[in-house]
Amino acid sequence: MRRLFPVTDQTHSAAGSGADSGADSGAGSGVDPGADRDWTLDELADAYAYPRTAGTGTAAGTGAGTGRGAETGTSTGTGTGGGARPWLRANMVSTLDGAAHHEGRSQSISSPADMRVFGTLRALADAVVVGAETVRLEGYRPARARAAFAARRAAAGQAPAPAIAVVSASLELDFTLPLFAAPLVPTLVLTGAAAPQERILAAEKAGVEVVIAGDGPGADPERVVRALADRGLFRLLTEGGPRLLGQFVAAGVLDELCLTVSPMLTSGYAQRIAGGPAPAVPERFALASLLEQDGFLFSRYRRA
Repeated sequence: MRRLFPVTDQTHSAAGSGADSGADSGAGSGVDPGADRDWTLDELADAYAYPRTAGTGTAAGTGAGTGRGAETGTSTGTGTGGGARPWLRANMVSTLDGAAHHEGRSQSISSPADMRVFGTLRALADAVVVGAETVRLEGYRPARARAAFAARRAAAGQAPAPAIAVVSASLELDFTLPLFAAPLVPTLVLTGAAAPQERILAAEKAGVEVVIAGDGPGADPERVVRALADRGLFRLLTEGGPRLLGQFVAAGVLDELCLTVSPMLTSGYAQRIAGGPAPAVPERFALASLLEQDGFLFSRYRRA
């Protein structure tokens, strides 16, 4: 993996030096951020760290927290006060011709490097927000604790693994699946007040916490973010699907997009990474970083 943006003096010298390199943390240490090599998980975690203002609260069920550690520069604090605010990032993959999946799943347009980034983004999050259809299509399982990130999460006051937060209007979900029946961190289901009461009762009977985050049958995107922040879950990651991401975009609550551009063409009729109602005015995002490995581009865009 090599860094293409932002450009640094070391990035400029990479082409001619042939030196082994790393992430930003390699600056000044003889490690060249521009050279092509496998990055460590710590380097990826540093490269994808949440911003200073995100995650200065305590994740639910983790006890007293002190915010993210030195690697993110977050200040200490609890709750939503003291300058803390939730930060919602999305992680999606797209082919060159704009397909977000092939035959209903994203795995076939991914790569080992993409899966390392995927795992790193999960390991940094307090909660992974995902739509019910994606849960069904992708066969979601509970997030697992990873030894490589244990110390980092403990220092940040986070639970051993992120909570999975499923957004669903119908609650047509199999609550006997491991995602709901045997998670390391309890799975949340977010829905609206007018959702089918029998399905809400079925979820609660199975021991699943149902969070009402809307007045209609479905959850409101802004209230989803707020409800999770109220539970101390500030560092939020959504993995889609396209309909849910489209709702976050239209509501103006998406802060960051981590987009993998896969060097593949699929044609066909696959969805884009986001779909649904459009905002009144397209919102501009600014490129924060760009990495490359094996022809895959790993971009980060933040709200401009």
